[in-house]
Amino acid sequence: MKMSKKRSAHLKRKKRVRTRVNGTSERPRLTVFRSANHIYAQIIDDGLGVTLVSASSVESETRSEKPEGAKTGMAKLVGKRIAEKAKVKGISKVAMDTNGYRYHGRVKALSDAAREAGLDF
Repeated sequence: MKMSKKRSAHLKRKKRVRTRVNGTSERPRLTVFRSANHIYAQIIDDGLGVTLVSASSVESETRSEKPEGAKTGMAKLVGKRIAEKAKVKGISKVAMDTNGYRYHGRVKALSDAAREAGLDF
């Protein structure tokens, strides 16, 4: 199956980021995935191969709140939620993995909200 130029460029960026960013038990990796309508965030320990914390715009607690600015507002809410869950697990420092997405818009909103809520990266 033939892949579009846009998709292959995204996969190249994703691969390039993943060679540099690796999650350890001291500093796990915060990765972001965004689809057309939703945004997902996970904190992963690559050494163990385990997802420690996750948050998304699909969760019922997140969906019940209606933020201002549909997608960007939801990204801010997910960033805040992932930082709160990380604090409960005792995680304060993470390595940011943009997953091949440019650092602006929803990805930037999520990471800024996570920083404001107490995550250090």
